[in-house]
Amino acid sequence: MSTTTEQLTEQLAATTLLRFATAGSVDDGKSTLVGRLLHDSKSVLADQLEAVEAASIKRGQEAPDLALLTDGLRAEREQGITIDVAYRYFATPRRRFILADTPGHVQYTRNMVTGASTAELAVVLVDARNGVVEQTRRHAAVAALLRVPHVVLAVNKMDLVDYREPVFAAIAEEFTTYASELGVPEITAIPISALAGDNVVEPSANMDWYGGPTVLEHLETVPVSHDLTSCHARFPVQYVIRPQTAEHPDYRGYAGQIAAGAFRVGEEITVLPSGKTSTITGIDALGESVDIAWAPQSVTIRLADDIDISRGDLLAPSGDAPATTQDIEATVCHVADQALAVGQRVLLKHTTRTVKAIVKEIPSRLTLDDLSQHPNPGQLVANDIGRVVVRTAEPLALDAYADSRRTGSFLLIDPADGTTLAAGMAGESFATTKTVTVVEDEEGWDF
Repeated sequence: MSTTTEQLTEQLAATTLLRFATAGSVDDGKSTLVGRLLHDSKSVLADQLEAVEAASIKRGQEAPDLALLTDGLRAEREQGITIDVAYRYFATPRRRFILADTPGHVQYTRNMVTGASTAELAVVLVDARNGVVEQTRRHAAVAALLRVPHVVLAVNKMDLVDYREPVFAAIAEEFTTYASELGVPEITAIPISALAGDNVVEPSANMDWYGGPTVLEHLETVPVSHDLTSCHARFPVQYVIRPQTAEHPDYRGYAGQIAAGAFRVGEEITVLPSGKTSTITGIDALGESVDIAWAPQSVTIRLADDIDISRGDLLAPSGDAPATTQDIEATVCHVADQALAVGQRVLLKHTTRTVKAIVKEIPSRLTLDDLSQHPNPGQLVANDIGRVVVRTAEPLALDAYADSRRTGSFLLIDPADGTTLAAGMAGESFATTKTVTVVEDEEGWDF
């Protein structure tokens, strides 16, 4: 009996969605793994596979290079590396997936931050011949900072080390110890060969000593909890709607996407940062009035009082409104080529609000080798992870990143050209007990 379109739609609607990202060093096989995952799970269209086969033959390869399924940029294909974040969407009968294949080269670590920022799971690849390297530790640190709840260590190229269990065990132990010190809550290690297909979709006959799940089996069964309706309710105002028509002469609505939680008609809310209060008199969703709306729906909220509200303001339940502050302590991942220095003037973008700010302090920079903190580095450069203290010109209503990834995050932007300098997580710090060694600043700066 064939599956009808309606049945397929119902089946897909019943499956959960998992957002995941891949990360690892250059040539660890991330794109090959993703290509193998798509190919062996029958998620590649015939014309896509034909194009990959033709491109592979043109490059002198006998077998199709599955990495080309994700390396879409011309520069990527020419250099044989991933530069941009490649997003792919596929589904199995058990789950729907949005994957972000992120670059492995150190200069593109910033793109890994982008790809993993919304992920519930990160797949970190390691070449079995090289083991855990600095870039592996950097990606583990980024995953920990972004509070990605599940991390998979995929020890790739096991075929090149004769599928030996001791090689896998040593790498898994080293990575698990390191990631656990960072505070990663769940780590699953899987030995694979992306090129040969071992333990990617089908179990490997070459590693009978391994009794765990394949990569796809783990992706299909890992618990996913991204229910934003149970979080603190937050509504960043994106646009004020005032049609001023004969039909609705006094209509005033505040449009945006609910970042977290749920809002109900009749609920008392507080407008931040002004602190003024009102009551929700109506919620419009898709042109219809509803009594309740929840994240991540895009809606228009109407209030009982005529309050001065504009883009960038935040609506929250009066009994659960966050405090406002102008002094923000956070951990940031620096993503720009230009440095971020103490005293630098920047723009800070939080949800729909952008304000002027100044970097007051850079208390420390994380040393990835031993997870110690280098105090008062003076500046952060590309790919650095460090603590900052930022003073804003106007008060902001930030949640702790641990409570909300949506309203606890922000961007630091260069006001001169709009370049994104750093991605920040309010209140975040590493779950490590390493002793901080006081080091005198080389240039003698007094912070």
